[in-house]
Amino acid sequence: MTLRFHKTYTLFFISILVIEILIAKFLTQGFIRYTFGDYLVVILMYCFFKSFIKGNHFYIAMGVLAFSFAIEFLQLVNILKPLNLQNSHSAKLILGSTFQFSDLVAYTLGIITVLIVELKPIKSCIP
Repeated sequence: MTLRFHKTYTLFFISILVIEILIAKFLTQGFIRYTFGDYLVVILMYCFFKSFIKGNHFYIAMGVLAFSFAIEFLQLVNILKPLNLQNSHSAKLILGSTFQFSDLVAYTLGIITVLIVELKPIKSCIP
């Protein structure tokens, strides 16, 4: 794993970040706000890391998925309360405040999408 700048991943990161901000600002409920936003956030994080880390895409994707699952399970134990952040809008936005099994599914589907996109096409041996 080495550090380097990758323009394509950076552009994807910025584009998805803008979409996530628009979703957070203009959509207060529904599938796109809750489920699609969670689907996109793991892709966003993956693109963020790939924009400056040259490494195995599978390991980076699994790290993002593990981090996302960890945050979700911290919501299960209501981590904001012991940190005295239960009234912080920013903390609720970043860490979330309620555990949802559907979020775990959305994160997993997002990482599966990343892995499918990252697959290199296999060259055919057909003459």
